Amino acid sequence: MSDSDLMKLYSGRILKLAADIPLTERLNDPQASVKKRSPLCGSTVTVDIRVEDGRVAAFGQDVKACALGQASASVIGRSILGRDRAELQQAREELLAMLKQEGPAPSAPFDGLEVLRPAREYKNRHASIMLAIEAANEAFAQAEESTTA
Repeated sequence: MSDSDLMKLYSGRILKLAADIPLTERLNDPQASVKKRSPLCGSTVTVDIRVEDGRVAAFGQDVKACALGQASASVIGRSILGRDRAELQQAREELLAMLKQEGPAPSAPFDGLEVLRPAREYKNRHASIMLAIEAANEAFAQAEESTTA
């Protein structure tokens, strides 16, 4: 990766998001906690979630990732409260499609993930970008299962 490629990839907007990740306090009483790790780069994201009435009522995350993974977690943290399972699944599918060059940016309220479009060309970064949304989806599913058990 050349220096100019890195400059394009790590834009000021991505770095700003990475420096300002919301909801970074872990929850004291989560219904579910999920830790995801990218084996390629070692990035990790742990999310805690509480679901009420089929929607995310509380969310916390611990993000130890590259700037791209941090930027993704930042957008997820800004958008996740009040979302239902279908919205989280849609955000995951749309983000993955955008990274694979098959689709547009994710729809609102996760449209801020558009900032990660330049990372499409860097497949080795995709796993880190996907960590937060994948962990959130898995935690949501576990939280729902715990309320029906």
